[in-house]
Amino acid sequence: MSKQIHNPSGRPRSTQADQAIVQATLDLLAEVGYQSMSIEAIANRAGVGKTTIYRRYTSKEELVADAIESLREDIQIPDTGSFWGDMDILLDDMSQKIFSHLGRQTLALIISSASSNPQFAQLYWTKYTKPRREAFATVLERAKIRQEIQADADIDLIINLLSGSLYYALIFQPTTEPLETYMRRTMQVLMKGVGSGGRWGE
Repeated sequence: MSKQIHNPSGRPRSTQADQAIVQATLDLLAEVGYQSMSIEAIANRAGVGKTTIYRRYTSKEELVADAIESLREDIQIPDTGSFWGDMDILLDDMSQKIFSHLGRQTLALIISSASSNPQFAQLYWTKYTKPRREAFATVLERAKIRQEIQADADIDLIINLLSGSLYYALIFQPTTEPLETYMRRTMQVLMKGVGSGGRWGE
């Protein structure tokens, strides 16, 4: 887990306290939700003082973001020399790490917390989501260079559509097929396009 440490006193960090704070945060998120939890409640559950938490985090938003992120693993961006070679590895990796009980639980925590608090949503986007999107965008940028996708392809929109399809599959499970198969079909539709020619309204 990557986090900024705020410890102006210079005193040694307690790994036990770190783990207790993170676990207390996750427990309270599941029990009462983002809006109803407080730093004081987290401190009481973790058996530490509020100052111990504030030496590590500047806000509840940062604490919750890092606690959720402790459940996640970074997805490595491959470079096989071809778009579909990269996507095959990426989708297999994602399906193993995300399409699980823990993956669904983590996604639910992110969505529920972001929906109830714009400050959390912005912090999580800046600190964790945006860097992951930028890493994935490199796959699409390389595909542009190799002329595997159109030079004017909207990379941000492609990632949005893929992410939306992934979240839908994880939350609602609209298909019984493996996640990687479902996501490959989604990507194939995006790559081919669904129109019969002409722009919207023409």
